Amino acid sequence: MKIRRREFLGNAVTGAAGALTPGELLKAAPAGTASSVPTGMVPLGKQSKLTVSRLGIGTGMRAWMRESNHTRLGREKFEATLRYGYDQGLRLFDMADLYGAHEYVARVLAGKPRESYTLVSKIWFHPRGLPEKERPDADVVVKRFLKELKTDYIDLVQIHCMSKRDWPRQMRKQMDLMEGLKEKGLIRAHGVSCHSIAALEAAAEEPWVDVVHARINPYATKMDGPPEKVVPALRKIHNAGKGIIGMKLIGEGTFGNNPEKRARSVRFVVGLGFVNTMIVGFERPKEIDEFVTRVRKALARQATA
Repeated sequence: MKIRRREFLGNAVTGAAGALTPGELLKAAPAGTASSVPTGMVPLGKQSKLTVSRLGIGTGMRAWMRESNHTRLGREKFEATLRYGYDQGLRLFDMADLYGAHEYVARVLAGKPRESYTLVSKIWFHPRGLPEKERPDADVVVKRFLKELKTDYIDLVQIHCMSKRDWPRQMRKQMDLMEGLKEKGLIRAHGVSCHSIAALEAAAEEPWVDVVHARINPYATKMDGPPEKVVPALRKIHNAGKGIIGMKLIGEGTFGNNPEKRARSVRFVVGLGFVNTMIVGFERPKEIDEFVTRVRKALARQATA
């Protein structure tokens, strides 16, 4: 490793003391004082002013061209899982133009108090990935999102899948447009979904960013790098007052048949103390029950350590 384990563990994992073995790295260290309820409400950083459920539902498992594992389940099964999640207290719904989930979520939430849930979506500016060739500006896209979601405002809109160090320079026009939407009350916060260490580091330094989507688990599976590099980058983001939404905790389903890896990943992320909320692309209600149970155990372990 380029960074020695002792140095990483002493500086990267909140609450860690001394040098730990590689196996102990996978056991989250106790940290933080957030709500001990798995589905409790927590601040999404300081800058965003948003309060969200500790757990959220992702809707983009293996998504492309406005299709995903979730939409491929069919309307009945997908919406039943979304509805079950809401009833269990998972009130953050993470979407993106790439996923094609807006209308599903809108149907499930129709008639429910708007203040009872958080809507998150992302704008895709890359050449491939959507059926259309055109990539309209953020103000045009968000107005379409509002119609699809049947809402007057979206809580959080992200620039999707940034990987370059200079993404703030490349996206400045869109960032300015999104700031204008925020001033008008059409969105409440904005930020970026990162897919590289360089993009994470840029997000930490960019004042415009309210919230960051970041891939995090202790195995470096479907991540931007090993935990030794990702965790310090996330700490910088947290220290800058920005919210962190943790994704890929289950390695995009890679740990689906490995209960021990799932449990260790939850313990690790909960124990960092600065990942504000976690999203998982649940495909059936029983997966929600299992994850809530694992988070409850991780929180209890953290509280008694």
